[in-house]
Formats: sequence, C-alpha cells, structure tokens
Amino acid sequence: MDRILPANFFSVQLWFFKRVGFLFLIMQLIQMNGLAQQNNLLKVSGKVVESQSGTSLGYATVQLFKQTDSVAVASVTTLEEGNFVLEAPAGTYYAIIAFIGYETHKSQVFRLSRENSPFDLGTVRLASLTKTLEEIVVQGEKSSMQLSLDKKIFNVGKDLANAGGTAVDILSNIPSVAVDVEGNVSLRGSNSVRILIDGKPSGLVSLRGGSGLQQLQGSMIERVEIITNPSARYEAEGMGGIINIVLKKERKEGFNGSFDVVAGYPENFGVAANVNYRKKDFNFFVNYSTSYRNAPGKNNLYQEFYRNDSTFISTKEMEHHLKGMYNTARAGLDYFFDEKNILTAAYTYRMSKGKRFSDIVYHDFLNDIKNPTGITRRTQDETETEPNSEYALSFKRNFKRQGHELTADVRFLDNWENSDQYFGQDEYNPDGTHTAVPYLLQRAVNYETEKQYLMQVDYIQPFGENGKFEAGLRSSFRDMTNNYTVTQRDEDDSWFELAGLTNNFVYNENIHAVYAILSNKIKKFTYQAGLRGEITDVTTTLKQTNEVNPRKYSNLFPSVHVTYDLPEGHAIQLSYSKRVRRPQYNDLSPFMTYSDNRNYWSGNPDLNPEFTDAFEIGHIKYLDKASVSSSLYYRYTKGKIMSVRRMDEEGNSVTVPENLATENSFGAELTGSYSPRPWWKMDGSFNFFRAITDGSNLSDEFESDTYSWQVRLLSRTTVWKNTDIQLRGNYEAPQQTPQGRRKSLATLDLSVSKDILKNKATITLNVLDVFNSRKYRSITEGANFYASGSSQGRLRQANLTFNYRLRQAKKKVKEGLDAES
Repeated sequence: MDRILPANFFSVQLWFFKRVGFLFLIMQLIQMNGLAQQNNLLKVSGKVVESQSGTSLGYATVQLFKQTDSVAVASVTTLEEGNFVLEAPAGTYYAIIAFIGYETHKSQVFRLSRENSPFDLGTVRLASLTKTLEEIVVQGEKSSMQLSLDKKIFNVGKDLANAGGTAVDILSNIPSVAVDVEGNVSLRGSNSVRILIDGKPSGLVSLRGGSGLQQLQGSMIERVEIITNPSARYEAEGMGGIINIVLKKERKEGFNGSFDVVAGYPENFGVAANVNYRKKDFNFFVNYSTSYRNAPGKNNLYQEFYRNDSTFISTKEMEHHLKGMYNTARAGLDYFFDEKNILTAAYTYRMSKGKRFSDIVYHDFLNDIKNPTGITRRTQDETETEPNSEYALSFKRNFKRQGHELTADVRFLDNWENSDQYFGQDEYNPDGTHTAVPYLLQRAVNYETEKQYLMQVDYIQPFGENGKFEAGLRSSFRDMTNNYTVTQRDEDDSWFELAGLTNNFVYNENIHAVYAILSNKIKKFTYQAGLRGEITDVTTTLKQTNEVNPRKYSNLFPSVHVTYDLPEGHAIQLSYSKRVRRPQYNDLSPFMTYSDNRNYWSGNPDLNPEFTDAFEIGHIKYLDKASVSSSLYYRYTKGKIMSVRRMDEEGNSVTVPENLATENSFGAELTGSYSPRPWWKMDGSFNFFRAITDGSNLSDEFESDTYSWQVRLLSRTTVWKNTDIQLRGNYEAPQQTPQGRRKSLATLDLSVSKDILKNKATITLNVLDVFNSRKYRSITEGANFYASGSSQGRLRQANLTFNYRLRQAKKKVKEGLDAES
C-alpha cells in the first residue's frame, strides 16, 4: 500500500493553513486600508428589469467599456433582484447589458468622476425578442459558461452535445463534475454533493440518489449552477458543494415556447414542450416531456479469492438493458399582485416504467486460469414503476428599498417505487453440460415510499449603502419506508422466504435550521459572515427484527467570505464554511442488491455523518474576449464515508459504506472561456487535487495518498452561415483509493447544428463518446482478495434533435460580450 504520512502531519497542515489564511486576511486588510485612501475606483450602479412587466432580471450581463478603445474594464452579473454595481477608475465609458431572450442594450457615453460617483445608470428596461427572427442580427452567440467568484453558471442550451440527452448526460460534462456508472455524482473528487432542482430538494434525487436524474430530459433544463463553498444561506448538507439545476420558465408577455423532438441510437425517442403565456398579472408555464430509451450496458470482473493454500479464481461477464418510458409534466402559475408581490404555485408529476434485463455468466477456476471448475449463468428480469409528485407554493415580497425582500416557500413531495424482480440460475460443468444442481428461481419484491414536507422563510434587509442582513428559517419532515422480500421456489413449486433478506425498513428524518448573515462593502473590500444552526433527528427501524437506531444531534455551521477588488478587472476572494454529509436513505438501508448473488451491495444502519471544514481562495479576471477563474481549496473531513469491500468465507463480496477516520484534500482549479474570433469559442477547465485518506480506524490497509486531475475542453466553430461544429473532450486521470486504484477515463463528443426555417428552428446531430471509451475501470485489493473490474453504463450514443422556437429568438450578441461574469 502507499506510504502514509504521520497522523500529526495532518494537524500540522491544518494549523498551518488556518494561520496562513489568518495572516493573508490581515495583510489584505492592511493593503486595503492603504489603497482605500487613494480611492482610485469609482462606482457605476443600476437595475435591469423586463420592459413591459417591470420584473427584475437576475443574472443579466453588464459590461463597462472604455469609449476610446472599446476595451472592457469591468463585468458583472445582476443579482436576483436585478441590481448591479461596477467599479472602475475615472474615465469615459459606455455600458452594454445583455440577457438571453431580450434585446441587447447599449447605454449613452458618460463621464465617471469623483463628483458623480456613484454614477446611476437608472433602471434599464430590456425588451423581449418577440418580433420576427429575421430582424435579429446574428453576430456571435453567448458563451455557455458564466463565471463569478462564488459560483459558476453553465447555460445548458449553448452546449450542442446536450441536445437529446438527460440531466445525467449534462452533469457528466460540466467542469470538475463526474458521474460514475451507477449515476453517483461527485464534484472536485468528492461524492458528497447536494443536488437541488430550482434551489430546493426534489423527489428525483431522494429514493435513487443522482441516478434518478436519468428521468429528467435535458431539454427542460435552463442552466446548472455550481457552488463549491456555499454560505450559511444554503443547507449545510453536501461536503463537496451544491449543484443546482434550474428548469426552464419564461415570464415574457404573450404566448411563447420551444418544442423538441429527438431520435437516437441506441433507442432514444422523445418529445418535449416548454410553453408559457403571460397576460398582465398572470403568467402560466407548462413543461412536458416524454421519452422512450433503451440503455444497454456491460461490465466484467476478474477476481481472486485466497483461502488456506488455495486461490479461487472467478470471472464475471454481464450485459444489461434498461428499457423504459419516462414522462414528466410540470405546470404552474405566477400571479403578480403588483410589481412587488408575486405568488407562484406549481405542480410536477413524473412517471417512469421500465424493464431491466441482465445476463451474467460466471466462470470458476482453481489456482490457475487453465484449471476450470464450472460455469454459472444468472438472469434478471425486473419490472419497475416509479411515480413521484411535487407540490410547491411560494410568495415573494419586494419592499420599497431595492434588495429589501421577504420570500416564503412550502413544498410537499410524494414518491413511491415498486420493483418486482425474477432471478434464474443454471449451473454447468466446464465442458458446458448441465450439472445435477436443479434450476434455481428466486424473486425479490421491493416497495419504497417517501413523503416530505418542506417549509422555508428568507428575509433580506439592506442597510447603509452596501450593507445587508439576511436571516431565515427552514424545517423539513421526511418519512420513508422500504418493504423488501426475497423468496425462492421450492421443488414442489411452492415459495419460501430466504433467511435474513426480508424486512421492513422505516426511515424518519426531521431537520430544523435557522441562519443569519451579515455582509457589507467598504471601498474595495467586501465581507460576508454567517452562522447556521441545524437540529437533526433521524430514526431508523427494522420492523420485523425490532431494531431501532435513533440519532439526534445539533450543529453550528459558520461561513465567512471576504472579497477584495483589484485593479484592471481582477478580484480575489477568501472563503470558509463548515459542511456536513448526513447518511442518506440508501446509505442506511440494510437490504442487499440481489441481481448479482456473488457481489452484494447494501447500506449500513450504523453509519455516522461526516463533517468537513472547507477553505478556498478564488480569483477572477474579466477580459475583453475572455474570463478566467482560478481557485485553491482545502478540505478537512472527519468520519469520511466511503464504500468498503470485503470477502466472506464463501468467496462472496459485500460492499457497504463505512466511516473512515479522516481525509485531507488539497486542490487547484482553473476555468476559463475565450473567443479569439467571432466564429470561434472555447471553454476549458483543469482541476488538480491530492487526497490523503486515513482509514486506520478500520484497518491499516484502508489508507491512501493520491494525486489526480481532470481536464475538460470545448471548442465550437461556425463553419458557414448558421452551421456550428463542436468538439468536447474530457479526461479523468487515474487515482489511488484506500483499497486500490481507479484507472483513467477519456471521452470525446462531436456535435453539428444548423439553424433552419428562418432561424426559428435548429437541427442538431451529436455523437456522445465517439470512441466508446467511457469505461470505469478499477482495481480493489484486500487481505484475502484481488479484483479488477470494468463497467460501462452507457455505450456510444448518437442523437438527432429538432428544436422549434415559438416567438423566441436564439439570442445573439455582438463580439465582445462572450466573456460572461
């Protein structure tokens, strides 16, 4: 195994990091104090709203250009309430404001001086692009990536490879995000990630974790937000950060929408519609998608099991197909009492019905691969039904002063899943003839339910010129059940239960939270300090065996963000937050998967939460045609949750999550976008990290010290009028794990799109994983076993997508607006 540094080295590193961060902060304060006296930077402020309704436009891009040479000196995205503030030296400037689906606005030239700072651009009203598309000038599309210090925003529709895909496909190609063959999502190498939809928990990621996102069609997604070091405003859940998936929703006047039709191979057929109608005080929105997919996959395993003086060798070859129909319907209503009060009601219904077929062949050998002892074939035939519903009611009150607001949200999630599986097994001699062992037929029935109530209130009170106080309350009540039964057919055709595999698991979770945040800006120095308190009450019960495991704990989660604006469009931020990863339902459920009756996976009812201290230093630079974001981060985790594989005396493996002692993780990330020509755009990211894992509390074998990195590059060119070609490449370097290593992974996607029907429609052809190389390969070792496996959950996929826009423009902006903030 790898050499492990002494335990006290971790504490020394943590001590050193904290003091360096403290000294860094003091130096920045001293530097700020000196530079503040010079007061070189002046302010430009304003607000961006929709022209007809006056609705605030958050995330609009505002850029400040010099009049003399049109060089961008500052760039920012508007806050959710539409406000913005830029800083620049005295001079003569003009501003350009852009937002997807609206006309680009260019301000009058103005002189910025000490006498008129802060210069107020007033309320900028952007008009919706509802005129004929022939009138729109096409001169270069916005970048797919928007960068800021506290989060990164990825506009899904701008990446051609996303056409025809699902939410899982989209996440797997976002910088620093990885999705494994089971659909588990990780960020910067950490699999403790909180996934939200529209900023709230969703039934899609409750019962099945990240794999449930396979049901969400990508055409319903507007953007994905990555928040690597969240403030106290957000749930403390998610050690690696937060991934927020924002669904499409329009508020423009009149009737408008978009429609998608997709056909692909392996079978992927679907249609989707995103429509809204706005009339004065009412806004109706409807999203609907239906699809049929056949997802083939395969995996293989080579394993050696050591017992006494013998080596038992086995190989496993598995092919599987998941065929299913997926339907998602989402409808809602916004009612504008006036410009300051909005009530929103929404309902979402999802239904998936699928059939899973698996064929597993085991070959067994004794001591040598040349000495076969037998062959076993096992089949799986599963029928699965999974509906879920979400009800949401929210209210937002904007007070007289800009930024003074109150929001309230109530949600109810009602989900269930019914799985009925049949397993058949035949045994053969090495020469292929049947053995005397009779045909084995088994059945596993699994019925799961979830009900969750969520209530949240948030309040923001501005003070002074730039100060802000925030506070909020949140309570969630969640009850889940899992009734699991495994039976086997006897020789007389009767059925009997298999011992230890039948029970009723009940999971009750109540979490209550309160938070407060104070923030302000003094000259070029911005600070935000917050504290969140959470009370967690979780009880798990195995009804048939009457095993009850209650857990109740209270924790404080502080967060600090300090930002300093440097000259020439630079900014730097130092942040800290405390995070938690609570064991989720699947982590605790003791029921084992039974499709592979030699390799079992189950949860661990005795699993404890893991806690992380996360530090990060970030930097961002805005350029005329580009933007670059870089960061250094460090995470110290206690009680690290990780899957551990063991072999029993029969040579069967059991994999369960367990708490390891600690993990120290260091990393550096570089993300940028660049448009060297109006017809050529590039996005890229590079993430390098080191993780030192100490699992000596379980065994001295469970320790590792690994270096690894990930890189993603995207290049998009316009080769002739209205035709784009895109290449997207991803590479994940190999890395050590506490029980072995994970091998490298590389993929390449190719896409071509063309605007047709007078720019009212787009047809896109993409090939995902051109070389069919998305294979997750790993080696796992223990005291009595060695295993080498390869798994491919999705084979090469080709999709042809047709998108039609009704009274919507494919938003274009002039060269120079490609660098998003």
